[in-house]
Order: sequence, then C-alpha cells, then structure tokens
Amino acid sequence: MPSGGGASSLADGEWHRMHPLTPLFKGGLALIIVAGIVIGNLRDQLVYWFVAVLAPGVDLGEDQPDPGSDPFGWIIRNGLLVWALLALLIVLAVLVGAFWVQWRFHQFRITGDDVEVRRGLVFRSHRRAPLDRVQGVNLTRPFPARLIGMAKLEVVGAGADANVALEYLATERAERVRGDILRLASGARAARQAARDAAAGIAPAPRERLIQALNGGVTGMIEGVDHADLVPESVVKIPAGRLVGAHALSALPWIGFAFLAVGVALAVAAANVADDPGGLLLLAGTALGTGLPAVLTVFAVLWSQIARSLRYSIAPTPDGVRVTFGLFTTVTETLPPGRIFAVEVSQALLWRPFGWWSIRINRMSGKSMMQDQSSAGQQFNTVLPVGTREDVERVLGLILPDMPHADRALVWEHGLLGPAAGDPFRTIPARGWWRRPVSWRRHGAFVTAYALLLRRGRIWRRLAVFPLARLQGFSIAQGPVDRLQRLAWAQAHTVMGPVSGRVTGLERDDAVELLQSVSRGAVAAAAEDRSHRWMQHVAAAAPEREA
Repeated sequence: MPSGGGASSLADGEWHRMHPLTPLFKGGLALIIVAGIVIGNLRDQLVYWFVAVLAPGVDLGEDQPDPGSDPFGWIIRNGLLVWALLALLIVLAVLVGAFWVQWRFHQFRITGDDVEVRRGLVFRSHRRAPLDRVQGVNLTRPFPARLIGMAKLEVVGAGADANVALEYLATERAERVRGDILRLASGARAARQAARDAAAGIAPAPRERLIQALNGGVTGMIEGVDHADLVPESVVKIPAGRLVGAHALSALPWIGFAFLAVGVALAVAAANVADDPGGLLLLAGTALGTGLPAVLTVFAVLWSQIARSLRYSIAPTPDGVRVTFGLFTTVTETLPPGRIFAVEVSQALLWRPFGWWSIRINRMSGKSMMQDQSSAGQQFNTVLPVGTREDVERVLGLILPDMPHADRALVWEHGLLGPAAGDPFRTIPARGWWRRPVSWRRHGAFVTAYALLLRRGRIWRRLAVFPLARLQGFSIAQGPVDRLQRLAWAQAHTVMGPVSGRVTGLERDDAVELLQSVSRGAVAAAAEDRSHRWMQHVAAAAPEREA
C-alpha cells in the first residue's frame, strides 16, 4: 500500500498516509502539558540539584527540599531506580506504539469522484467529500507546524459539518494535493501534472523528505507566501499600516463607549466618597483592578483581529482565487469559480475620508452555524479586509470574472456612490421613509441579466451582488402595515453568510416586477452557467488543438 511518499501525483485512487510526525504533533501537546506539570511539582528538587552540581559547597539550609516530598529520592533510597526506568521505558514504548498505530490507520485517497479520509483501528471513521460538491480547499499552517514544514488541508464541502481534513502533510505535498483536488473538481484531469512529477525522479528517502520539510518550513516563514503560480501584477496586497489603522478605526467607537461608561461610573462613585480619603483610595484601587484588565482585553481582541489579517494577499491561480492571511497561523484558501453565492462591498463612516472599502462573501463553508458565526469563521468570508477603490475593482474582477463591464460601472456610479442622476434602483417611496429615515432614498434593488443588486445604508454604505446563476430563491411578502401602505419587502435566498439578501419598503408593484425579473433571469443564467466545472471545456478542447 502506498505510504504517501514519492513525487508523483497523489490523486491516483490509492490510499496514502499522512506525515509521519502527525501523531506526535496532534498528541504531543498532552505530553508537553504532563511534562510541565511534573516539572512544576519538582521545581524545588530541580533547583536543589542544579545548585548542588554548580556550587556543591553552598548550604541551602531551610530552603533544601523535604526528602519526604521528593519521589525521586524515595525511589533511589528504596532501590527502585531500575524498576522506575523500566516503567518509563514501557510507557514510552506504549506511546510510540500508539502513535505508530494512529499514523498507520490514518489514510486518505483521492479518486476521480471523491476525497476520502479513514482513520482508527477500534473506533473507525470514514469521511468522504464528493468532488462535484467541493466549495474550496483551505491550507492552514499553524505556527508550530510551520516550524517543521507541515500543513493541514481542509476540503470544504457543501453542507454543515461536511468538511474533510487532511492533517498533516508536508507543505510541498499539501500544495500538490490541493492542486490535484481542484483540478479534479474543475473537470480537468491531472495527467500533465502527473507526467511532470513522474519525470522529476525517484522519491527521496523518508529522512531526506523530513529534512526537506524542515528546511521548507523555515524558508517559508522567512519568505512568506509562495506566489510561484500567480500573476504578479494581479496580486492585491494590503499594507500593514492600512490594516492596523482600519481595525483601530472600526474599534474606536466601542473603545470610546467603554471608556465613557467606566468614566461615568467612576465619576458617580467619586462624588459619593468625595469627603472620605480612604474611600477615594479604595475607589482608585478598584478602578485600576477592573479597568486595566478591561483595557487589556480590548487591545488583545484588537490585536488578534489584526494578526489574523496581516500578510493578506489575493491573487488568481489556474485553480481559482487564492486568498492568504495570518501572521502566526497562515491560512491559504482557494476559491474555485462558481462557489461564491453573494458579494458585499461596504464602507464604514470612519473609513470614508481614506476611501477604504471591504468585501465579504457568502460561500458554503462546510462548518456548523456556531463555527461559521465565530470570528475565525467570519475571517473565511472576508476576501478584502480593507482596500482602495482600485483594490475593490481588482478583487471584484477576480471573484466575479463573468460580470459584464456595464454592471461593474453600475456598481460604482449608482450602487456604492449613488444615487446619481438616472438612478435605475427601485427604492423606498416617500410614504415609507420612516422605515429607513436616513437611507430611504438609497435603500433599493435592481436586476441585470447577470445579478441582483441590493443597495443599502447611507452612514454605512453597502452594496450586495447576488449572481443570478447561483441564487437559490427569491420571495416577496407583505405585513399588515405594508398592505395599508401598498409596500412590500423582498428576500434573496442564498447560503448562510454575512451578506444579507433582505430589502424592505419597496413599492408593491416594483416588488412584483422585481420577482418576475429575478425568476426569468435566474433560469436563463443557470442554464448558461458552467463555472462549477470551470476547466472542463479547456480539457475537452486540448485534444482538438493537438490534432
């Protein structure tokens, strides 16, 4: 049975094993914790031994550890040292054997239809991700794994808890496996890649592979993201200063509110103890004890958001759009065409003077609802944390490559910066202004042959783009007050994500016409869409070109 070695393609339908250090990396944390507890309990004895070796003439006196509390001394005094060493060797042998069994029975296979992972000897599990339902492939390199050149692959499936994880592989091998999966999912086969890999030579020995992985891990930490297969002029990189400034501006209102609340509470308390010096001192100590941790917590959360966003880059590859982010734990995800269900461009009020925007998407993440709504899960739905107009236009061109040029102009002139003269959006009529007192002139929808556009917000500008080919439904409804005012609200249905498809307060006739236009456009767009097998036509045309 192949063990995953060699330079040839791993998408050969055979079972392969993970990196040999996978069990140690996954279970080694528990060993480190146990070792830390043992060392912590024996710190006095360790200090005593250290002093006895380096300064044998020093008398510790009362600081000398109690012999009765020293298990090592008890073992030596009772002549049990040999038995203790034998027990230690047995425990180590059991651990090594358990790690070997865990590695031996943890395998993956890539066929023309599925990605499969099976594991376990007694308690077995077998997970499968159909290639035609693959929504993306994420490559995650946690900081400890990067040190030894290992990476985790996560095949994102369609549905809750549908992801299949391949943890861990050597980083270079993980890159090849990711490319194989995406090529198979695209409708093209990896024959040419396999031929190139086979011509590269014989597989290196396990020791050489381990050394190469370690060297690659250190080199990758120094050099950063690998852009070997990217188009250099298409890469969108975000300066670190812009990222820090954008996150700080976003958190500024919350920080100000927290300081204001604490200040008001302290002012009220100080007024009540103004004549008591002891009370003022107690109040100051209480404020320092409660306020300082709160401030540190705010900045810790802010730093975690910044650290996850640093080293952000977006670029096209033959397998889809590659998004890389993370300072310590680096995540590289590849979004194949046809897997993005909605796109939202937004601008916060404090970002407006700088001309900054952000882009979020709805996509099938394969995670549970709780995981998807966490801060880490939301990071996977952000394809541009902060960028200028030029960055937004470039990213939209990457994630919505089929959007017509006329629609791109519409996005800026009337969608994000509008309303302007000749505004085509159906907005809230004057009688429904109270539903959106500030933004009722902007709040509306428009349908093109390619997408449904929803424009919202004046203080926080938002424009959502729903490609009709991947729209899962569209509905309109009226409540009692809506019927009295001859208004209606509409909802675009898509996969779960941060982009909302709801628009309220539309003219009833406009909502009905919008429903009809979306229905006709969605049927026509779905019939012509081939993005879910984006390379199939290329593979089919290759033999004709060769002939």
